[in-house]
Amino acid sequence: MTIDLNNTLEQLDKHDWGKPDYDSYLVRTCHELRRKPLKDFTIEDLRIMIGQNINLEFLIPLAIEQLKENILAEGHYYEGDLLSNVLTSDKEYWLCNKKYWQIVCELFEQNSILLKQFDTTKEIKTSWFENFKMFKELNH
Repeated sequence: MTIDLNNTLEQLDKHDWGKPDYDSYLVRTCHELRRKPLKDFTIEDLRIMIGQNINLEFLIPLAIEQLKENILAEGHYYEGDLLSNVLTSDKEYWLCNKKYWQIVCELFEQNSILLKQFDTTKEIKTSWFENFKMFKELNH
């Protein structure tokens, strides 16, 4: 599927969420991001929306492109936070999109030495590898 990056998520899925009915930073941000052209999405935007399992069919391919450039692509939390959210995103998406699942598996495995040697907390490093183990088992 080719995605026109000039479009917004609202344009792509043809669904207007209207105004947020809950006033939290996360809810407001997700509503705003649905109206932002995909070409203007940052790593943080991808991290937030993927973390909420919103429009994965459009955002996972974009995240994969970022992870190909830098497996440790960073939003506002820590290096590798985009990878973490991709690995823990909706299981059903991955069961229906084996091609992208395979790409993420290959990317992780190709970068496993970098991830093992990267200077970060033990908790973050452990979560990458534990989440990848569960991720890899999805389509086996």
